[in-house]
Amino acid sequence: MKIVLLGATGMVGRRIAAEAVDRGHQVTCVSRSGEAPVPGVTSTAADAGDTRRVAALAAGHDAVATALVPPRDGSEPREPFLALNRAVVDAVRAAGVSRLVVVGGAGSLEVAPGEELVDQPGFPTDLRGEALAHRDVLTFYRTVGDLDWTYVSPPAEIAPGERTGNFRLGGDQLLSDDEGRSHISAEDYAAAFVDELERNAHPRTRITVAY
Repeated sequence: MKIVLLGATGMVGRRIAAEAVDRGHQVTCVSRSGEAPVPGVTSTAADAGDTRRVAALAAGHDAVATALVPPRDGSEPREPFLALNRAVVDAVRAAGVSRLVVVGGAGSLEVAPGEELVDQPGFPTDLRGEALAHRDVLTFYRTVGDLDWTYVSPPAEIAPGERTGNFRLGGDQLLSDDEGRSHISAEDYAAAFVDELERNAHPRTRITVAY
């Protein structure tokens, strides 16, 4: 496959790039710096919110993947992040690409019917704005009916670790292991993410992945 990856230099993005390259895919990595996150990719500098630029980069590719994050400079993140994702969707449409896979957030996962993780007592206050920004974006994607998007939520904890290839997929509910821990390595998240890119098994829906 030929894949454009936006936000390629972040913790998750660079692992998605590595996983995709290891599987033999052609990856164009896009970031503000233009840095190549891993060997074997094509890298370029661009603002993911520049619809014309992203459309030009995405043209002729099989899929667009995003590993974008809300602003982390202390400003209100919700409206800017929603606007960014709207611009990405416009760019994907303009490029004539139908497949879009999105690194999402965990805060909107349900811990009980009608109860989301972000609204639970004890949810970290400093992460709430970012979690709500991701939730807004998921709500937006659920209105997009002309693209085969998939929104991939991590579990409550995701951090660099080992690639085991062993994980579970779920839907809108938070997944936890037998000890009650909801977690995954960034490497295994990337493996699940690239699986979805390859298989298009869950179009126009949100999935989650965890141990």
